Amino acid sequence: MLFSPGQSFTYTANPGRVIFGHGTIAQLPDEIERLGLKRMLVLSTPFQRSEAEKLAQRIGDKAADIFAGAVMHTPVNVTQDAVAVVNALGADGVVAIGGGSTTGLGKAIALRTGLPQIVVPTTYAGSEMTPILGETSDGTKTTRSDPAILPEVVIYDVDLTLGLPPMLSGTSGINAIAHAVEALYARDRNPVISLMALEGISALSGALPTINHNPSDRDARAAALYGAWLCGICLGAVGMALHHKLCHVIGGTFDLPHAETHTIILPHALAYNAPAIPEAWQQLQSVLGDDPALALHQLARKVGAPHGLGAIGMPEEGIDEATGRAFANPYWNPRPLEENPIRQLIARAWQGAPPAKD
Repeated sequence: MLFSPGQSFTYTANPGRVIFGHGTIAQLPDEIERLGLKRMLVLSTPFQRSEAEKLAQRIGDKAADIFAGAVMHTPVNVTQDAVAVVNALGADGVVAIGGGSTTGLGKAIALRTGLPQIVVPTTYAGSEMTPILGETSDGTKTTRSDPAILPEVVIYDVDLTLGLPPMLSGTSGINAIAHAVEALYARDRNPVISLMALEGISALSGALPTINHNPSDRDARAAALYGAWLCGICLGAVGMALHHKLCHVIGGTFDLPHAETHTIILPHALAYNAPAIPEAWQQLQSVLGDDPALALHQLARKVGAPHGLGAIGMPEEGIDEATGRAFANPYWNPRPLEENPIRQLIARAWQGAPPAKD
């Protein structure tokens, strides 16, 4: 039982409509109609423009145009360009298809304009379930939370994930697992979210190796998307800690790929916190085995993830800068931050070494 007698907690359920299954993209026109929208701006990355074009064809004259300029870390200047397009078109809503980059752009537009948004995820990022937005300006990533950021509708179509490459599936899935891991030891954790966290971790950790061997396995794809949904709820419901702080600092500073950064850092951040989270550690053992931090490191290897921050573009001399930035703005963590252990954590993550509990 995840509830402890005498435990006090507050649980707030974020509003929002979720549609899940195979072929659910067919329900998009009905959802646009239900919201009373008539001029939708379709969002995507440049790489997924063809998917945006198919989506625009599906909604017909409700598609005002396509903005295929979403990029990772949601740069403010890109958002400003997109808002200008929204205003020029007189768009009354946005629909984002893709991963965290496109979802982030849709959220940033919604925050600035008040327009409703529909998200059609094609990865396992999970950010579509949160009222959280991370934006980058001048090499600094800042995060905010606001009810206006939360999408009105999320359509999970398992079929749209079948083409996600195995390695990207793996890193995107471990990125989602990170939300659930930190939810288990969040300062404002509660038993409802803890149940979702463990279920999400179990679903994803079981599905990702299968997807790596057989990307067309529909059952594994469904389990992974289900797990990502649950992990996304965790991210939107409780606070995060050291892992997410490090990922935002390091990813934003060195312009590193988001999912890969989360995948590499997660085992090390969990190992750092291990001495301060005995209850969460035991819960994680129930789904990951005796050493959850090492299990996550090994899972990253199984899905073919890059072996360290150095392999995805972080310079070795950036270790000291990242350490300093990790202390720049105070934030809660179950274990107090200590400069030398944090530096060692980042150095191990840069090298691609296994996690170590100090």
